[in-house]
Amino acid sequence: MTLFVTITVLVAGWFLWRYLQDKKDKEVLPLPDSYPQLLQKHVSYYQSLPADKKKLFEDRVSYFLRHVTIDGVGTTVDDLDKVLVASSAIIPIFGFADWYYPLTNVLLYQDRFNADYQTTGDDRNILGMVGEGGALQSTMVLSKPALHEGFANETSKGNTGIHEFVHLLDKADGSTDGLPENLLEKDHVKPWLQLIHKSINDIKANHSDINPYGITNEAEFFAVVSEYFFKRPDLLQEKHPQLFVRLEEIFHQNPLEADKAVGPTE
Repeated sequence: MTLFVTITVLVAGWFLWRYLQDKKDKEVLPLPDSYPQLLQKHVSYYQSLPADKKKLFEDRVSYFLRHVTIDGVGTTVDDLDKVLVASSAIIPIFGFADWYYPLTNVLLYQDRFNADYQTTGDDRNILGMVGEGGALQSTMVLSKPALHEGFANETSKGNTGIHEFVHLLDKADGSTDGLPENLLEKDHVKPWLQLIHKSINDIKANHSDINPYGITNEAEFFAVVSEYFFKRPDLLQEKHPQLFVRLEEIFHQNPLEADKAVGPTE
């Protein structure tokens, strides 16, 4: 009888501990006072949001920064770096009330790097990469200058941080293939693939203003056109209306309509 009581107490204690841990894990802590100011100054996406959505964006940035460690490799990491990394993460998923990345670390490199993550020597043409296994599993690597450039140049169609986080979103169904099956209605999957291939052919024929890196494969096309969608939605809607409509469906948001930029609040 004593053993039974002991086991019951231990089991109950474990469930209580898990409950408290989960509650603590989901707790939203306020951002440092300077962070909303940094968001307002450097993140145009945040600037366009109404006040209530800005607060939600801040809460999600706070959650991200509580659960993901950001370290520098050959460089320091300051508050602006953290704000830009977190914004890169939140922008693509801001239309979903409950979606989190399977990510624990982001490494900021002082410059471009190569396939061996070296910042010296030849072939240093990589701006960002998501670890696929081994020591870099659950880790993202970003070039710090490229991260900043994506937010500083508001007229460009590129944003390295958003690009890499879209890869993670794409990977959520088990495959980084440019086809986020969890986010598309089944009868829209085939039209989306057809649209990708048509758009890639247009790029190859020099009939498109989409970044030529998008012809690499379907996954890179999806990431490249997603950067365009969030950085220059006005231009994408004008030049590529079909892509705009499909991306609006995938991300559950329209960056041109700030009051409709997110789904149900948490």
